[in-house]
Amino acid sequence: MKRRVIVALSTAGLVSAGAVVYVLGGDSLTASAGSAPRPGPGEVHTVALRDMSGAQGTAGAQHQVMGLPAERTKPFSMLGVSWTDPRAVIDGTVQVRTRSAAGGTWTPWQPVEAHNEDGPGDDARSESRARGATAPLWVGPSNGVQVRVAGKGRALPAGLRVELIDPGDGAAKPKPRAIGPGTAALAGAVSTEPPAADPSTDPTAGPTETATTPSAPADPASPADGAPPAEPAPPSADPTGSPSPTSSASPESGTTTGVTAASSTAPQPTVVTRAQWGADESLVKEPAEYAPSVKVVFTHHTAGTNNYTCAESPAIVRSLLLYHVKTNGWNDLGYNFLVDKCGTIFEGRKGGIDKPLIGAHTYGFNTGSSGISVLGDYTKTAPAQPALSAVARVAAWKLGLHGGDPTGKASMTTTINNGKFPAGKTVSFNTVSGHRDGYATECPGQVLYDKLPAIRTEAKQWATPVTSVALTSTAGATKVGTTYYTKGTVTLGWKPAAVSGYEVLVGDTVVARPGGTSTSAKITLSAGSHDVRLRATNINGTTATSPAYRMTVDTTAPVFTTPAGLGVNTGTVTLGGSIPVKLGWKATDNTVLQSVKATSPTAATFSPTTTSWKSSAKSNASTVWSLTAADAAGNTRVSAVTRTGSLIHESGSKRTGTWKATSGSSYVGGRAYYSTARNASAAYTFTGRSVGLIVRRSTNYGAFYVYVDGVKTAYVDTKYSKSYYRQVVWTKTWSTSAKHTIKIVVAGTAKRPTVVTDGIAYIK
Repeated sequence: MKRRVIVALSTAGLVSAGAVVYVLGGDSLTASAGSAPRPGPGEVHTVALRDMSGAQGTAGAQHQVMGLPAERTKPFSMLGVSWTDPRAVIDGTVQVRTRSAAGGTWTPWQPVEAHNEDGPGDDARSESRARGATAPLWVGPSNGVQVRVAGKGRALPAGLRVELIDPGDGAAKPKPRAIGPGTAALAGAVSTEPPAADPSTDPTAGPTETATTPSAPADPASPADGAPPAEPAPPSADPTGSPSPTSSASPESGTTTGVTAASSTAPQPTVVTRAQWGADESLVKEPAEYAPSVKVVFTHHTAGTNNYTCAESPAIVRSLLLYHVKTNGWNDLGYNFLVDKCGTIFEGRKGGIDKPLIGAHTYGFNTGSSGISVLGDYTKTAPAQPALSAVARVAAWKLGLHGGDPTGKASMTTTINNGKFPAGKTVSFNTVSGHRDGYATECPGQVLYDKLPAIRTEAKQWATPVTSVALTSTAGATKVGTTYYTKGTVTLGWKPAAVSGYEVLVGDTVVARPGGTSTSAKITLSAGSHDVRLRATNINGTTATSPAYRMTVDTTAPVFTTPAGLGVNTGTVTLGGSIPVKLGWKATDNTVLQSVKATSPTAATFSPTTTSWKSSAKSNASTVWSLTAADAAGNTRVSAVTRTGSLIHESGSKRTGTWKATSGSSYVGGRAYYSTARNASAAYTFTGRSVGLIVRRSTNYGAFYVYVDGVKTAYVDTKYSKSYYRQVVWTKTWSTSAKHTIKIVVAGTAKRPTVVTDGIAYIK
């Protein structure tokens, strides 16, 4: 005995700080034992735990320890630890080791979640909790177990025992295919009828529980070790199912009738029925109960392990049924649906998947909700995307049966104090919530809980038919009339919608497939005109296509048929010497001229038909005058000139005849010359390309003739309604710069012969 204890100490280690656990026995089982699942429904075996607190000199230890040495057992694949008082809890740790039925090897010690936080209890018929229990742990086909439970201070609950669940291989009868659209590839006929009775099972017999005494060794005549028969691979959820009439997955027990909604806003997903995964319906003794509707879907995880294959999923679900009924003392599975990591959806509680069936999953809020549990532990592990999508599909369909919005809110009132909310408390939940939202628990695990927003978004997509879609912006293209003009690259924009994806079509060809969260897409078009459309595609099979947007690719820039040219303009010369000027041009385009903009010396925007711009130029300053013409596609052309404006005061003129000087601050150079003598002249010589004569105008002033390079060119009358100074009254512009002489000759107008010259302004 002493040698065996020393061996156990070397392998067992510490359970928790300050608590040394002495485990009798050790890895002394070397003989193989079979674990092939027996045909038919499974069963639960129990083995009582032993008080090990005083083992091998540990008397007086402050921490109570219960355990089980390495025991040979009947085949099992799931286990848990239970105790007599369902209100008691384990204040400590629970650990197990199991022996593989296939290879005979022992696993390392594994923790078992000491608190099973799922449960019934508040609704129309309170299901009794026969025993308190840990969360169940899937370990795979096994035939040996070792257990240790260590308290942290207070006494452990009485009646501790290990629950060993053998899932069997399900009912030994043909299994109909899963409920739901898109399952034509599955074997068997569609069936929504009650499954045929299993002739090997007495439907009136109660569940059988086999208890193994602590000192009794395992049956030496157990079959040899061997791999269990392969489970039939469950069908995967159909990703493209369309709405169809729903049907009950299994017959209801009892007389309570659930209300079946006529249809849902989301298509029904494929669901593996209880008959298909092999539920032992003889375990369910009470009729199903129903709420008026389903307002909230609560998401759970089963905890335990993620180390399972999806082929094992039906066995896991059968094991959970056995654990919930035989160990927890519930009437049936607590969850309404279960989902594995491959995205397969399993019918949970019996009573009709399309009915507001009351489950046992969120204590205090079972009535009016539906519970979906993902097989595995997602406290630190990320759930697989197929599992998340399956939860979204079920949530969308269940809520849609009762008009619920997967991204909305719903209020529920608990009639009991569930430890998080007092009785009578009305709580506003997201319609897709986590278990922890309604109960003080870590379920469904932090990582899965963090995925709930994404689940809601996808569920909304399943529940929302696409009815319309339209572009809201076309960056890189400009609409003129009914046509969009572009140089080739366009960024299309639209408002977000609850869809799974988009397609951009050019003609009938899909050129881009943005995701469902996208609000824009960049495309490049070839030369010519095209019809561009946006198609929204939802995962529920609905689509909508926008109107066609006619887009023409234009890569030819506008043309300045008349380049930018600057000339002196009529107007007023400022006292500071700024000269009135006019910039002229003419621009055209092969498609649509959109605008002409001045960029220098100041910014200004003109209509496509504008051909001139009146401005001013500072005297004796070289200035760049630049224009940019743009067409509707965004092609541009620039035309620019650099010019200098100058002034020649009246003193710079050559005069003949009688002229008199007059002074005043209102004149360009502080003074001017005037004459009343007929044929008196004043000539100005300059080198430039545009010129203007500066005079004073008044009510009694007369006219003069203009000679350009000796040629009589114009007759100008300076009479005006009131007196004005520094007025440019006549201009002349040439295409090139050259030396010119401008001469004025007094006309001698009757009764108002006076002419006042104040110089010239010219552009060089």
